[in-house]
Amino acid sequence: MNRPSARCGAALWAFILFILSGFTAQAQDAAQGRSLARQWCASCHLVEPGVAASDAAPPFATIAKDPANTSERLHGWLAAPHPPMPDLHLSGSEEDDLVAYLLSLKPQ
Repeated sequence: MNRPSARCGAALWAFILFILSGFTAQAQDAAQGRSLARQWCASCHLVEPGVAASDAAPPFATIAKDPANTSERLHGWLAAPHPPMPDLHLSGSEEDDLVAYLLSLKPQ
Protein backbone atom coordinates (compact mmCIF):
# COMPACT_ATOMS: atom_id res chain seq x y z
CA MET A 1 0.00 0.00 0.00
CA ASN A 2 1.34 3.40 -0.92
CA ARG A 3 0.74 5.57 2.18
CA PRO A 4 2.37 8.82 0.92
CA SER A 5 0.08 8.77 -2.09
CA ALA A 6 -2.99 8.31 0.10
CA ARG A 7 -1.86 11.17 2.33
CA CYS A 8 -1.35 13.43 -0.67
CA GLY A 9 -4.82 12.57 -1.95
CA ALA A 10 -6.40 13.32 1.43
CA ALA A 11 -4.46 16.56 1.72
CA LEU A 12 -5.56 17.58 -1.77
CA TRP A 13 -9.23 16.96 -0.93
CA ALA A 14 -8.90 18.89 2.33
CA PHE A 15 -7.35 21.79 0.43
CA ILE A 16 -10.10 21.76 -2.20
CA LEU A 17 -12.81 21.75 0.47
CA PHE A 18 -11.07 24.60 2.30
CA ILE A 19 -10.90 26.69 -0.88
CA LEU A 20 -14.54 25.98 -1.79
CA SER A 21 -15.74 26.90 1.70
CA GLY A 22 -13.97 30.25 1.33
CA PHE A 23 -15.77 30.95 -1.93
CA THR A 24 -19.11 30.15 -0.30
CA ALA A 25 -18.41 32.53 2.57
CA GLN A 26 -17.39 35.29 0.17
CA ALA A 27 -20.37 34.68 -2.11
CA GLN A 28 -22.89 35.30 0.65
CA ASP A 29 -22.22 38.18 3.01
CA ALA A 30 -25.25 39.00 5.17
CA ALA A 31 -23.62 42.16 6.57
CA GLN A 32 -23.07 43.45 3.05
CA GLY A 33 -26.65 42.44 2.26
CA ARG A 34 -27.89 44.58 5.15
CA SER A 35 -25.95 47.55 3.75
CA LEU A 36 -27.50 46.97 0.34
CA ALA A 37 -30.95 46.70 1.92
CA ARG A 38 -30.44 49.99 3.73
CA GLN A 39 -29.37 51.63 0.48
CA TRP A 40 -31.86 50.15 -2.00
CA CYS A 41 -34.82 48.72 -0.07
CA ALA A 42 -35.37 50.91 3.00
CA SER A 43 -37.45 53.51 1.17
CA CYS A 44 -40.27 50.92 0.94
CA HIS A 45 -39.40 48.01 3.26
CA LEU A 46 -38.62 47.95 6.95
CA VAL A 47 -35.22 46.29 6.57
CA GLU A 48 -34.28 46.15 10.26
CA PRO A 49 -35.99 46.81 13.57
CA GLY A 50 -36.10 50.36 14.88
CA VAL A 51 -35.91 52.08 11.49
CA ALA A 52 -38.87 53.90 9.93
CA ALA A 53 -40.24 52.75 6.56
CA SER A 54 -43.34 53.16 4.45
CA ASP A 55 -46.15 50.66 4.67
CA ALA A 56 -46.05 50.05 0.91
CA ALA A 57 -44.06 46.81 1.16
CA PRO A 58 -43.77 44.00 3.69
CA PRO A 59 -41.04 44.25 6.32
CA PHE A 60 -38.01 42.06 5.72
CA ALA A 61 -38.78 40.16 8.95
CA THR A 62 -42.18 39.19 7.51
CA ILE A 63 -40.60 38.06 4.26
CA ALA A 64 -38.04 36.02 6.20
CA LYS A 65 -40.70 34.31 8.36
CA ASP A 66 -42.50 32.86 5.33
CA PRO A 67 -41.27 29.26 4.98
CA ALA A 68 -41.96 29.43 1.24
CA ASN A 69 -39.28 32.09 0.86
CA THR A 70 -36.29 29.86 0.22
CA SER A 71 -32.99 31.00 -1.19
CA GLU A 72 -34.08 29.91 -4.65
CA ARG A 73 -37.40 31.74 -4.46
CA LEU A 74 -35.79 34.94 -3.19
CA HIS A 75 -33.18 34.80 -5.95
CA GLY A 76 -35.97 34.34 -8.50
CA TRP A 77 -37.90 37.28 -7.11
CA LEU A 78 -34.88 39.57 -7.16
CA ALA A 79 -33.94 38.49 -10.68
CA ALA A 80 -37.43 39.20 -12.05
CA PRO A 81 -39.40 41.40 -9.63
CA HIS A 82 -43.00 42.31 -10.27
CA PRO A 83 -44.38 45.85 -10.01
CA PRO A 84 -44.48 47.93 -7.94
CA MET A 85 -41.03 46.65 -6.91
CA PRO A 86 -38.40 48.11 -9.22
CA ASP A 87 -35.76 46.04 -10.97
CA LEU A 88 -32.62 47.08 -9.11
CA HIS A 89 -30.26 45.43 -11.62
CA LEU A 90 -28.30 43.79 -8.82
CA SER A 91 -25.09 41.96 -9.63
CA GLY A 92 -24.92 38.27 -8.78
CA SER A 93 -22.90 38.90 -5.63
CA GLU A 94 -25.22 41.72 -4.51
CA GLU A 95 -28.20 39.41 -4.99
CA ASP A 96 -26.42 36.66 -3.01
CA ASP A 97 -25.66 39.10 -0.20
CA LEU A 98 -29.22 40.44 -0.07
CA VAL A 99 -30.64 36.91 0.04
CA ALA A 100 -28.13 36.00 2.77
CA TYR A 101 -29.33 38.97 4.82
CA LEU A 102 -33.00 38.06 4.34
CA LEU A 103 -32.34 34.46 5.33
CA SER A 104 -30.38 35.62 8.39
CA LEU A 105 -33.63 37.17 9.65
CA LYS A 106 -35.47 33.83 9.70
CA PRO A 107 -36.59 32.91 13.21
CA GLN A 108 -34.46 30.21 14.78
